[in-house]
Amino acid sequence: MLVTGWSNYALAFAVFFASHMVLVRPPVRPFLVRVLTARGFSAAYSVLSLLILWWLIRAAQTAPYIALWDWAPWQNWIPIIAMLPVCLILAFGIAVPNPFSFGGLHNERFDPQSASIVKWMRHPILVALFLWSTSHLVPNGNLAHVILFGAFALFSLLGMKLIDRRRQREMGEEWSRLLDATQEAPPFLAIAKMPMLVRLLAAVIAFALLAHLHIYFAGVDPFA
Repeated sequence: MLVTGWSNYALAFAVFFASHMVLVRPPVRPFLVRVLTARGFSAAYSVLSLLILWWLIRAAQTAPYIALWDWAPWQNWIPIIAMLPVCLILAFGIAVPNPFSFGGLHNERFDPQSASIVKWMRHPILVALFLWSTSHLVPNGNLAHVILFGAFALFSLLGMKLIDRRRQREMGEEWSRLLDATQEAPPFLAIAKMPMLVRLLAAVIAFALLAHLHIYFAGVDPFA
C-alpha cells in the first residue's frame, strides 16, 4: 500500500510537469496549434491540465499520511479567505490582452493605457496559483500535501521569471517599452474599459461553485 500510494502520486506529478514542459514547447506546440487552431489548443490544453491536476490532488489524498504539523479549525479559513482574491484575479486576468504572459486574448490589441489587471501584475494566472497553493499549505500539514502545494508555489514563482525571460527574448525592446508605458498609465483608466460587472459576477460565481463542489473534486468540505 505504501509503494502503491507514493507511486501513483509520483506518476501524477511526472505527468503534470511533463505536460507543461513538452506540450508548450517546439515542435509539439506549433504542430498541435496547426492541427487544433490556437483556440482549440488552448481549450484542449486547459481541460487536460485540469484533469491532470484533479488526478494529482486525489493522488495526494491517497498517499501515505505523514503529519508535519497539527491541524486546527482556524486553518481552514486561510484558503477560504484567499480564494476570493484568487477568483477575482482569474476573472480579471483571463482572456484579456496580455503580451507579457500566457492566458491572454487578442494580445495584438493590448493598450498600455487600459491594461486592466496587467498594470499591477504581469502574470495574473501565476499570481492566483501562488495564492492558491500557499493558502492551502496552512491546513494541509502532511508530507504529500506540503510537497504538492509547495511545488506549485515554487512552480508559479519560477514560471514568472522564465516567462519574463522568454517574452523579453521574443519581443526585444518592445517588452520594456510596453512595460514602462503600462506602469505609467493612470490606475483608474487601466480598468475603466473592462466589463467590470460581468467579471465581478464571474468571480463570485466561481468562488461559490468551488466552495460547493470542493468536497466532490478534492474530497474535503472546507467549511466542515
